[in-house]
Amino acid sequence: MRLVKYVTLLLLAVVFAKPSMAQATDDPTSWKYEVKKKSGNEYELIFHLDIKQGWHIWSLHPGGDGYEIAPSFTLDPNPKVKLKGKVSEKGKPTTTKMEGIEGKITYLSGKIDYIQNITVNGPTKIKGKHMYQVCNDKMCLAPKDKEFEVEVK
Repeated sequence: MRLVKYVTLLLLAVVFAKPSMAQATDDPTSWKYEVKKKSGNEYELIFHLDIKQGWHIWSLHPGGDGYEIAPSFTLDPNPKVKLKGKVSEKGKPTTTKMEGIEGKITYLSGKIDYIQNITVNGPTKIKGKHMYQVCNDKMCLAPKDKEFEVEVK
């Protein structure tokens, strides 16, 4: 009888602990996607990121000891879309030394735009995914993948 009581208490503890753990690690990011025409068939694919206060994302070139996971952006193959150059970032970078990390590191907070210049030949949908990791002063969340889709008319 005692064993049943302990197993029941253990199951209840697991059931109630799981939601509280999820709340502690909610993704503090909000992403929006845009295609902005520059001229002719030249466009900018823009990833707008807004990070909650107290959190940051590593720069595309974070420096440090190599353990910092920089954001990456991948487009699904599309014969109507050609990449021009590499993704750039616009935001307010912070470069500093951080305890436990060798060398200086660079990260961004607040509102950040990632921009990929592209050439688009005709109306199409651009699909893909991006991967990123966010951290605060106590921890980093596990890297996360997000899919995106935008339409060029």
